[in-house]
Amino acid sequence: MTEKDINAKRFLDLIQKSRKGKFKVYIGMSAGVGKTFRMLQEAHTLLRNGIDVKIGFIETHNRAETHELLQGLPIVPKRSLYYKGKCLEEMDVQAIINLRPEVVVVDELAHTNIEGSKNEKRWQDVMGILDAGINVISAVNIQHIESLNDDIKEITGIEVKERIPDSVLKAADEVVNIDLTADELITRLKEGKIYTADKIQSALGNFFKPQHILQLRELALKEVASQVERKVETEVTGSNLRQERFLACISSNHTTAKTVIRKTARLANYYHSKWYVLYIETPRERSDKIALDKQRHLINNFRLATELGAEIIRIKNSKISTSITEQAEARKITTICIGKPHITLFKVILSTNIFKSLLNKLTSSNIDLIILS
Repeated sequence: MTEKDINAKRFLDLIQKSRKGKFKVYIGMSAGVGKTFRMLQEAHTLLRNGIDVKIGFIETHNRAETHELLQGLPIVPKRSLYYKGKCLEEMDVQAIINLRPEVVVVDELAHTNIEGSKNEKRWQDVMGILDAGINVISAVNIQHIESLNDDIKEITGIEVKERIPDSVLKAADEVVNIDLTADELITRLKEGKIYTADKIQSALGNFFKPQHILQLRELALKEVASQVERKVETEVTGSNLRQERFLACISSNHTTAKTVIRKTARLANYYHSKWYVLYIETPRERSDKIALDKQRHLINNFRLATELGAEIIRIKNSKISTSITEQAEARKITTICIGKPHITLFKVILSTNIFKSLLNKLTSSNIDLIILS
């Protein structure tokens, strides 16, 4: 690509960006911190200032103080869908696009749409609305961010099923943290402002333990700080100061691979840098030699990496360390990430030469090596 082509593409990107709607996301450490309440307050403020704002989808969870704020706000009627003999309601994306409000409020960004909807996930609906030039205000909890899935499971013991790719938050023009102390959140829970009375004790004994809330709060604060830092680097300084590039090396071991992908995604997101996932298919890992379940997990891990913003590199080679260093040099990688192996004595004997070879090759370069636990 010539310099002329690069300049033309840069200008085209600016035009396309200007046509897209602006995207604001409220983020919180858990349910009940007040994200929906804040969005509705903002909608009222916009309406008073003559802005054409509409409610695309709001979930009040029957919280009285939140429900009251819906009064006086124009609501886009939901569309009805029949699923498994039941009539269910979803956000009407096409109606929103046809109405073309200046701003639309869309709650529950990580929601999974009813089967038969145009998009599988609500965040995909939001991307479509933004592409139509409509500004969106939305909300999500920290536990729904894809790359944090393992951390959330470790903190709470719960694997969150509904998740959004990190790229969705990265696409936001503004990310606002709705923060409460652990004591304030627990007080709201006990007062019945989050869940109904029959669910309070169970919540206190599980997700809403003070130590869980503190850790989730820390994750939320770090996430927003990272987003602010990205905006400072790209908009205030005019360029990304860091030139980090990460290469995550995975195998067909789906558990280790998934961890390496998510942790590398977090690092790349922190440095706002480009990253890759490398899979080297050795003769022992040919598709006709590994089990079908491993092949399926491998495909799912490629999909996960793509959703998190990685570029997939898939090559066939028996020389692992040589392949890794060749790919790293070709793509100007600064950091290689590999998984901590589940080592037996026999595997140590077999793997030593590969690992030693990789280290020897990296010592003559400026590439860092991170072994992820």
